[in-house]
Amino acid sequence: MIQLLLKRYFALPRNIKIAILLTGFLSIISLIIWGIYAIVMLFRPNPNGWEKVSKVGISMPLRYEVHGIDVSHHNGEINWRKVEKMRFDDNRKIEFAFLKATEGITHADRQFDRNWEHARKFGMRRGAYHFYIAWREPVGQARNFINSVKLEKGDFAPVLDIEQNSLKSDEQIIREIGVWLTMVENHYGTKPIIYTNPNFYKKFIKGNYDDYPLWIADYSNESLKGYGSNLWFWQHNKNGWVEGIKGTVDFNVFLGNKAELSNLYIK
Repeated sequence: MIQLLLKRYFALPRNIKIAILLTGFLSIISLIIWGIYAIVMLFRPNPNGWEKVSKVGISMPLRYEVHGIDVSHHNGEINWRKVEKMRFDDNRKIEFAFLKATEGITHADRQFDRNWEHARKFGMRRGAYHFYIAWREPVGQARNFINSVKLEKGDFAPVLDIEQNSLKSDEQIIREIGVWLTMVENHYGTKPIIYTNPNFYKKFIKGNYDDYPLWIADYSNESLKGYGSNLWFWQHNKNGWVEGIKGTVDFNVFLGNKAELSNLYIK
């Protein structure tokens, strides 16, 4: 059989023989590369326990025990009963949800009141966040949040979502962030949680508001470094699936244990 194949090969035109040899060579190189990749992936460090979870369609850092989501009106009308009942493996479920409450000086999320009521009704640990508009003044934005959100015992501390820049100087933006944080802290009696991304953290938060609990949105790294000891939440993926919610959902994990989580509740 081999002799017959070789005889047919040598009878082929020269250009076809070269093409067959080149194709075979490239196939061997490809197999070698994929083999090396498989070995590297098999033995690479995985301190956060990343695993693909088919139920939600994404990889999750299963080293951590407390997982949650954040939603707004963009997620439509949510069936919170289904969210609470969902289990993405034998021991884990969605345990908390941050809900968009307000934006800027006058805007209120049209699903907030319903989400706020139903999340608690169906046993979800809940929190509320304000989407900060950097080109608007901070006092009116703080009042918008305070007038819209009544936090109760067991809810998370209020959240400031800062991820937009403006034509103001960096120094002015930093000062005005402080105005919002101070007003909201004085009203609720607890330090707000700051949500941001790596670039905004380095530009506006680091070195200025290090004593506030931090929630970072970073989809590019398997581990987080350089954020200090007050980093508590990690939004690690925005393309997860949750029963009871149409479309994709932001997934978060708490970077501590359940006892530490209670430090961020309204007392």
